[in-house]
Amino acid sequence: MIIVMKAGASKKDKDVVLKCIRDLGYKPHVIHGETRDVIGAIGGDHGKTALQSLESMHGVEKVVPILQPYKLASKEVKKDASLISISDNVVIGGDKVIVMAGPCSVESEKQIIESAIAVKNAGAHVLRGGAFKPRTSPYSFQGLEEEGLKLLAKARELTGLPIVTEVIDPETADMVADYSDILQVGARNSQNFALLKKIGKLSRPVLLKRGMSMTIQEFLMSAEYIMSEGNQSVILCERGIRTFETATRNTLDLSAIPVLKGKTHLPVVIDPSHGTGDHHYVAPMCYASVAAGADGLIVEVHPDPEHASSDGAQSLKPSKFEAMMAKLKLFAEADGRTL
Repeated sequence: MIIVMKAGASKKDKDVVLKCIRDLGYKPHVIHGETRDVIGAIGGDHGKTALQSLESMHGVEKVVPILQPYKLASKEVKKDASLISISDNVVIGGDKVIVMAGPCSVESEKQIIESAIAVKNAGAHVLRGGAFKPRTSPYSFQGLEEEGLKLLAKARELTGLPIVTEVIDPETADMVADYSDILQVGARNSQNFALLKKIGKLSRPVLLKRGMSMTIQEFLMSAEYIMSEGNQSVILCERGIRTFETATRNTLDLSAIPVLKGKTHLPVVIDPSHGTGDHHYVAPMCYASVAAGADGLIVEVHPDPEHASSDGAQSLKPSKFEAMMAKLKLFAEADGRTL
């Protein structure tokens, strides 16, 4: 259920409603709107009739049942698009297309600093880089871990770019949150519910990647795990799904953009690097993603992809990224947005 408060409802009115929701065994979540607040009552079906009776309380405009299984992520709770603030000048979900760029893995100070400077000069807004790398093979490069986080923080200090990096388990989540501006949940962990609940308690925006065999509803239910713990700053990331096709690494589901936009208020970001697995296809998929309405992109860029520790084949060289960004600006402008 969602309880829609009247415009101008007092804090006392809201506090009384919140107490009633808790007394009925539900967890309240307040969503602040421009003119009024909406309170989501999250829980089972045991007290639905009692919740409906809150409609008679002072300051309450109406009580509306939520039909979708994903309650807080649904447009039934919030019709307007959510704006996720990363820093003073980086907001995801508005009229500005946000580009996150950098190497798959942090390999050295020279590599990450060179990458950060290159992507910033090309117009990127956020620096990406993996310090913890869950890999298919246990023999592959697993990342520099905390040393990699320290190098990312140094690159942020030098360039001013916020950083997004992956968190892979509940045990290291607090440490990653201490260094990072955005916590990334990778495809392999998108249904690691212990991890999702943990980062739901942290005060960092979350970039949640779609699992490689996940339906849209399963994807949104994973977002719901995070949001139900109190963290409403979730960014959805389509990164390709597994199909029978072998010409690309994955099948990048661009139809997920309008589908998600119709179902949720959360912003949608596209990862064309993992979605295709081939640097030749990254730029066209970036253009198509923006044309389809994506709120942002996350692109792998490496100064020397031929010798990258991971995913070199899908990484753009800085010169190619710069050229792509120049053309991408035209696609954003054609859609009435900026880059």
